[in-house]
Amino acid sequence: MSSTPIRDVLQRRRFIQSASAGTVLAAMGGLYVMCSDQAAAYAETRSDGRPRVPPGQRVLSKLKDMGGREGSPSRAAWSLSVRGEVDSPFELSWSALLGMQQTTVTADVHCVTGWSVLGSHWKGVRFRDLAARAGVKAHARYVIFHAAHGYTANIPLRDAMRDNVMIAHRMNGKPLARKHGTPVRALVPDLYFWKSAKWLTGIELSRRDRPGYWERRGYHNRGNPWKEERFG
Repeated sequence: MSSTPIRDVLQRRRFIQSASAGTVLAAMGGLYVMCSDQAAAYAETRSDGRPRVPPGQRVLSKLKDMGGREGSPSRAAWSLSVRGEVDSPFELSWSALLGMQQTTVTADVHCVTGWSVLGSHWKGVRFRDLAARAGVKAHARYVIFHAAHGYTANIPLRDAMRDNVMIAHRMNGKPLARKHGTPVRALVPDLYFWKSAKWLTGIELSRRDRPGYWERRGYHNRGNPWKEERFG
């Protein structure tokens, strides 16, 4: 392992620890200020009884740029493969993706570094619709998201099949910004946001779990924000 990933992990760990201790968030060059409606969210609960804002999180008004090697923004050149433990693997072009049933979900997202963005609107294709088209085999248990430059993120299939998990191409009525994953990214709101792979290029169904980029560098394999599963 090179020194750069190790340094990144340590920097993120220090940032997470400071956020969890309740310090003012002044990281990455910006001071984060909560408005009254964001503050009220801390008292809200979800339909499943969990607090809307997981422990150790601070509410922001917009996504932070968390870096990563950007993929090509070209929609004409983009494609998405769905493969692995499926009966009918296939590949989608941009136009074919738009030709599938489009869904809009309102979701909260939670970054492992300690910030959350609430009530954002995402548009795209539900994961389970892609899975139905591919015909997932009975022994498939995991989903591996593949993205630009070899990045991967792994999640259990049961998490991927939730109503709010999608392959998203728009946020709050606008195409995704390049820094946030254009043309397409995964959206898995109930796990830490690194699981929602940016610059998505492939979906692999697998019978075996394979830890992804950050999981191999010390992050938790599951990443449940309400259990603060930040590090393995």
